[in-house]
Amino acid sequence: MKTISTKADETLAEIVVTALDIAMAEGIAQMSFGKVAKRLGMSKSGVFCRAGSLNSLQRAVLDEYDRRFLSDVVAPTRAAPRGLPALEEHVRKLALRASGAAMGASCLYIAGAFDGAALDAALHQRLQQGLARWRTLLVQLVQDAVELGQLPPDTNVEQLTFEIHSLVVGMAHDARFLRDESIGQRMVLACRRLLASYTQAPVTLQ
Repeated sequence: MKTISTKADETLAEIVVTALDIAMAEGIAQMSFGKVAKRLGMSKSGVFCRAGSLNSLQRAVLDEYDRRFLSDVVAPTRAAPRGLPALEEHVRKLALRASGAAMGASCLYIAGAFDGAALDAALHQRLQQGLARWRTLLVQLVQDAVELGQLPPDTNVEQLTFEIHSLVVGMAHDARFLRDESIGQRMVLACRRLLASYTQAPVTLQ
């Protein structure tokens, strides 16, 4: 028989996952106790009692988003061979998160740039830090490819990082607002052309 604490933990986990789904579909600033309660068939007071303040729930949502991003994107990227293969794997995993069942979901850090005015300073800073961590990873992937001779030595790493980031932002926009089911594939193809413009070496993105 489950203990009370175990049941409470499971309910809180369900609340966080539901809130994350709402945040990824509508933006973290649009997440509310009322929306979470309606989806779970609970009262708003029940959600509040388990999650605490809305700000606490928002932080918990970002913690869960971080965990999923590390598992679904960063870990496979790190497991791939260093250089272009890792960069290509990273792009594929990002595309996968905007395709299929995930269609319409948003990167919370990208979307957060547009929700900033509706968020408190601490949460806005947390979103900025998340985006900065991802950009740092992207810079490292590009630098690795340059160091290994897979990209030309005169490659402007910051410029290429910006261009890849811009493709990801475009993909996030079209996935969320236009529900373009082919957007993941389009982003991958665009990245393949982008990398090909920097080098004559074969690029294996498909």
